[in-house]
Amino acid sequence: MAREKCVLAYSGGMDSTISAVWIQEQYDMDVVTLTVDLGAGPELDGVRDRARQAGVTESLIWDVRDEFVQGYIWNGLKAGAMYEGVYALSTALGRPLMAKKLVEAARQVGATAVAHGCTGKGNDQVRFDAGIMTLAAHGDPLKIIAPAREWGMSRDEEKLYAAKAGLDVREVGDDQRVYSIDRNLWGQAIEGEDLEDTWFAPPEDAYSWTKPATDTPDEAVEIEISFEQGVPVSLDGQKLDGVPLIEKLNDIAGEHGVGRIDHLENRLVGIKSREVYETPAAVVLHDALRALETACLARDQQRMRAYVGQQYADLVYDGRWFTGYREDLDAMIDSTMRYVTGDVRVKLYKGSVVVTGRRSEYSLYDFGLATYSKEDEFDHLAATGFIDIYSLPARIQHRTQTMHDAR
Repeated sequence: MAREKCVLAYSGGMDSTISAVWIQEQYDMDVVTLTVDLGAGPELDGVRDRARQAGVTESLIWDVRDEFVQGYIWNGLKAGAMYEGVYALSTALGRPLMAKKLVEAARQVGATAVAHGCTGKGNDQVRFDAGIMTLAAHGDPLKIIAPAREWGMSRDEEKLYAAKAGLDVREVGDDQRVYSIDRNLWGQAIEGEDLEDTWFAPPEDAYSWTKPATDTPDEAVEIEISFEQGVPVSLDGQKLDGVPLIEKLNDIAGEHGVGRIDHLENRLVGIKSREVYETPAAVVLHDALRALETACLARDQQRMRAYVGQQYADLVYDGRWFTGYREDLDAMIDSTMRYVTGDVRVKLYKGSVVVTGRRSEYSLYDFGLATYSKEDEFDHLAATGFIDIYSLPARIQHRTQTMHDAR
């Protein structure tokens, strides 16, 4: 009788590699690894070799970068989804897509279980488990295995386990700091080592996408980003698809030190965590799109979009992607974005992002009404009647209530 199969979300790092060995030992299952390429770049080099070293029966690598951009990143961008006002949700936006692909892979290879490398006190376990359980609700049930949540090993014990299993894993060395890094096209999240001390400034070796301000160019650079219905479509006049646009903007903004986030974050499980992120393109695109919104949206639309953005960020962060609520919010956001088309000019300098210009054929800014020059078209005398009606409720209340109390 053939052994059951488990599909393991596999990055090629130490945690996922020893997970492959551990699942075979503890569950007596064959392991198929699934590496979901969300734009991790060099991290994927040698993934199949490391998987084979761990004794897996099959190693799948699926490039889903375009799907990630079109179906997840742009949704978050249009919503203005920045968790607690600073985090562009690079990891959180990638998890539902990974959960979706785990279920698809399990059905494809006939697996009865899926596995991920999340610990028992992080947010990702919720995003993975909730997504998998929702998507696998129809059809044969899928067991969820989470080795790091189950085995109870410390980081040092993991290294010993890897050595005992004869694994040559890149993080095992003791001569340098080992950060826990999750990387995709939209950004990278860096944890561990000295970063766990909130008084300790993040050391430079924690960063790899952005330069420190002291090493950035002494001359600012200005770039122009064009949007169509809230989606970026070109950079400096060059039409680009989503993946190359983000990659190019990551390089440009990172060269100028843009995109470093150091945040003490409220995790879903109730603890605070020190999180360090690098999201160069995300920071620039969020700032640019918000600037374009100020021209193309009326005041009430702007304020509702800001409220929806907070709701959307919490929803993504909390692992509620596969819900009707998210679909409803997307529909509203798409409606809000239908006239958010135009160009934004942005200056990058020493880690800062400054919007220096915005224009749109749908702009609600009317020069003739806004100017104080001789071209002023605003009827100043009309303001008198407006103020008289506008202040009427306050005057009535003051006369009938406040003055009555004064007597």
